[in-house]
Amino acid sequence: MQLTEIVDTETYPLTDPSFGAACNAKLDADGVLVLSEFIRPAALIAMQEESIAGQDRAYFCAQDHSVYLTPPDPAFPADHPANRQVVSSKGCICDDVVAQASPLRTLYDAPEFRGFVKRATGESELHPYADPLSSINIHYANRGQELGWHFDNSSFAITLLIQKPDAGGRFEYIKDLRDADAGDMNYNGVRALLDGETAPQVLSMDPGALVLFRGRNSIHRVSPNESDTTRMLAVLAYNNAPGVELSENARMTFYGRLS
Repeated sequence: MQLTEIVDTETYPLTDPSFGAACNAKLDADGVLVLSEFIRPAALIAMQEESIAGQDRAYFCAQDHSVYLTPPDPAFPADHPANRQVVSSKGCICDDVVAQASPLRTLYDAPEFRGFVKRATGESELHPYADPLSSINIHYANRGQELGWHFDNSSFAITLLIQKPDAGGRFEYIKDLRDADAGDMNYNGVRALLDGETAPQVLSMDPGALVLFRGRNSIHRVSPNESDTTRMLAVLAYNNAPGVELSENARMTFYGRLS
């Protein structure tokens, strides 16, 4: 497939600087950008078929972690927001399982798409991961599986919803709940969310939607899948410098292997 067969470039003119600037303004203002029906129907069907075919090669795991994705801090009690544990359970296939002819790879590698992402995010450079696993991932959430509350370490994330569950599997978030650069972790705000005192926003999206999200300071989760239809999501990951690898510990944790 060519890029124009994958992306609705009439609605989303990727090479138009003014379109990229408008996306950048919305992403900076809202912390999230949703481009509905970004993927053309035939390409979405191909992605769904590829994802279903690859699911038996996925690495499934469940992990307890803090919302800050940091080790337990002995300076605080176990029930402190810095130490309270949430659960993430999902499956994942890695970049080396994604076929060379996959529309996901065509999209990821396309200079037009990468140029758009740079304009939308304000990044001056974008590079794939140097390790063979981390650039393109497909995530799976079966009934009962979820992505627990957390802040991202990276400045932005790019996801593409491939298949939506019949119930549950909602993307929920609170924008700018902390200021990591200023060292403000906002423990009280996190506690209120974990205790159910604060209601998050719910992001509405359907299969074929591209989402850019600034998750470093905006806490977010994917609620448990409440159906027998698997939630399938592609993650397209770039770095702002060449030669970056996901650590061996992170690869073993997320993928169950190093290569």
